[in-house]
Amino acid sequence: MPEPSGPVIAFATTCVVAATVDEVYRHLSDPHSYIGLSPLVVAVRDVRTSRDAEGRTVTDYVAVERFRFLRLLRWDNPIRVRMVATRPNGQLVSDVRSPGRVRLRAVVDLTAEAAGTRVHEQVTATAPALLRRFVSSQARQVAAYRAAELTRRMAT
Repeated sequence: MPEPSGPVIAFATTCVVAATVDEVYRHLSDPHSYIGLSPLVVAVRDVRTSRDAEGRTVTDYVAVERFRFLRLLRWDNPIRVRMVATRPNGQLVSDVRSPGRVRLRAVVDLTAEAAGTRVHEQVTATAPALLRRFVSSQARQVAAYRAAELTRRMAT
């Protein structure tokens, strides 16, 4: 993540889902799974998968976030995502670059438990002062929604 332009936004969410680590990892490592997994993501495009110098799987893609203001105005925000499988079936790290100098990093750790899989997501973000409160609020809401939706999806 680039050097912060102000205070870093940081928080974590954790949930336990009724699925194996392999199933959860497979789901989360597919960019198309994020459509609806995040309440803002309505499309995914330009998906490219490669390997980095360390042999890790790297997936670059554009996710389209849709914001609605006053139920009348719609703004589609294309964000660039680089997802790295830092530990296959154990950890995914996503770096997000959004217009307006907003940067976000999500580190997702998966751990097997008797009830399924513990999903722990640590989020850090930076944003210009004018956007910081909005970015913090949206990121927290999206993370909470994602945990609930992932729990729902993995229960079926």
